[in-house]
Amino acid sequence: MTATTAPERHAADAAPSRPRRVRWWWPVAGGTALIAAHGALYGNWLVDDAAITFAYARTITDGLGPVLQPGAEPTEAYSNPAWLALLALGRLVGLFDRGAVFGVPDYVLFPKALAVLCCAGVLLACHAVARRVFRRPGLVTVAFGAVLAAIPSFVIWVFSGLENPLYALVTCWLAVVLSVAVLDDRLLSGRVAVAVGLLVAVAALTRPDGLVYAGAYPLLVLTAVRRVGLAAAVRSVALSTAVFLVPFGAYVAWRRVEFGRWLALPAVAKSQDPPTLAQFTRVGEVVQYAGALAVLVVALCVGLVLARGSRLGSVLVALLAPLGLALLGYAVLAPDWMGELRFATPVWVLGALVAVFAAARVLGRGTARRRAVPAVALAVAVLPTVARFTTAAREFRAAPTVPMCLVAETFGRGFNGLADILGVERATLLLPDVGGTALTARPAVVDLVGLAEPRMADLWGARDMAGVRDYAFDRVKPTFIHSHGEWSRLTGIADDPRLAADYHVLSAGPVAQDWVRRDAVADEARLAALRDYVRTDLARAEAARRDAPRGHCGPTLRPGQVP
Repeated sequence: MTATTAPERHAADAAPSRPRRVRWWWPVAGGTALIAAHGALYGNWLVDDAAITFAYARTITDGLGPVLQPGAEPTEAYSNPAWLALLALGRLVGLFDRGAVFGVPDYVLFPKALAVLCCAGVLLACHAVARRVFRRPGLVTVAFGAVLAAIPSFVIWVFSGLENPLYALVTCWLAVVLSVAVLDDRLLSGRVAVAVGLLVAVAALTRPDGLVYAGAYPLLVLTAVRRVGLAAAVRSVALSTAVFLVPFGAYVAWRRVEFGRWLALPAVAKSQDPPTLAQFTRVGEVVQYAGALAVLVVALCVGLVLARGSRLGSVLVALLAPLGLALLGYAVLAPDWMGELRFATPVWVLGALVAVFAAARVLGRGTARRRAVPAVALAVAVLPTVARFTTAAREFRAAPTVPMCLVAETFGRGFNGLADILGVERATLLLPDVGGTALTARPAVVDLVGLAEPRMADLWGARDMAGVRDYAFDRVKPTFIHSHGEWSRLTGIADDPRLAADYHVLSAGPVAQDWVRRDAVADEARLAALRDYVRTDLARAEAARRDAPRGHCGPTLRPGQVP
């Protein structure tokens, strides 16, 4: 057996040099189809929080400004302006919030179609790197798509109506631009610095934690300081930072002028505390979800590739920088109540890219007998992960998180019916679920949780629940109140004596959830009609929605509709 020199090893790592047409479309289409097939399991389901952005896309394109409902004061109840811009553009051209297409409402079809396109863009990014380091980039790209399609957390939130697909696309292309720049030894070029700055800006305007990716470029530039010199490194980082700050800073300045705040209301209400050392252990949640054994085997594959000092090793180093930042961003964020690791989307994309590249190289080297050992180890390692993913997908499909249509039907349309019976023109509705409600309710919606209500956001940020109750009962004095479960416990609103003194109970059952203001009810007959409506029409509509959590709620969502 002859020894292989270092140059020969690097040559072997390179992609084929002979000219040939690279067919990128079939692996991109195939991988996207796998992801879309998994997404189809969740039907028309959209999470209610996504409808908050839908409502702003409607009011902005109707010329009403950034308001939750017509006539409301300007507020920034969204934290995803880049995703909002795509939805608003879709509405302007008649593709979103206009009606149904072949029986599917476009408020379902358009965001899910955007998700499919973003997934295709993610796979195209994978192929752009794979063709540089693998002889069969198509197979690697399909494998990458298959891994993403198998992860319920990724697929669920990409097709939830939230900004996750755009976030996945931007972070993946950021990693790819860095990887290709490292391969071509162009990391400090002006074009790369500008591209990275723009991608970081879009990431930060897609989700607030996207700011963390501003550290990816400086981290990689540090690896080249000795070779190119400190001055050149500082110039490139400064250029990239300036390009990032121009669009992002412009938006923050507009926010300050328009709303008088430096942060969006969701960030104010959630009041993210400074991270503690204990929070970094939350990375274990990602490892547990993916399967500790599978993560261990992938880590060994990565180590083997890095030990060889190959071109692919350079790519993995470039990918590990944004992946580490993605894990950091997930760890420092407060835990999310929606479940299925909603904030881990970029972790799955970047982690899958690293895992597939490393595994493909390890499984593609040596004789068939030598490849059999890692192949068997990988197959055994992923079995618990497959079981975990299957269970997670099945359970979420049976009971998806807060369907938008359940909220729109029960609270938006439902309280429209109550307002009709009451005969009031200017009703107000205080409740914690405002997405679907804002799209369908005629009463003015007041957000109990503070995501869309400035004063409530400040009180939630200060953890002042007594202030929340005082503001609700002494200032807002809503016509209707709805609260339930954890929100009632956190705010204490259901136990406040002013509720019993100033409001009639409308809902039946052991825990009252719906109330109407006493001075808004003309007589006992009207109160009886309200309670009968809640017990019959509203209960029937809610039951129908709970029985079909993956269904849609009609071709359009408009204020004034009733169940």
